[in-house]
Amino acid sequence: MSFCIFVNLFIVKVTLYMKTKLLCTFTDINSYADELASVNSYYDIVFGKIFVLQDVDNLDNLLLTYNINQDTFNSINFYKNTISVHRKKDSNTLYTINSLNALIKNLNGGILDTNFKIDWDLYKNKILLVDDDSYREVSTKLFKIIKI
Repeated sequence: MSFCIFVNLFIVKVTLYMKTKLLCTFTDINSYADELASVNSYYDIVFGKIFVLQDVDNLDNLLLTYNINQDTFNSINFYKNTISVHRKKDSNTLYTINSLNALIKNLNGGILDTNFKIDWDLYKNKILLVDDDSYREVSTKLFKIIKI
């Protein structure tokens, strides 16, 4: 008498999720290649890509956007001309928390309401910025994707 024993093997794939931070470095068309190299050596860039965006109203202005490992990020020591941003994926809108607050106040009669609904399609392919009390929207287009 013989027996066949079937053993089910379960292969478990363990994926460690790292927390990332999206950064944006402002540069110009003449020096962006040097800035790409500098940013790449300054930060631990994850996902192997730097997205280069161009200001549609001033084609000399470029924005380098990239994700870094938040665990290795020193928030006190940013690379020059660099800010931390958030991205609304559906509309490809980049914004800072301060610019989001300024937008809400602008749309809501000067009142900051964290439950205020924003029509993100109105801000498609833009970066929202604020400087002191000055709020502005910069329209962008994809200039190049750099694989690193």
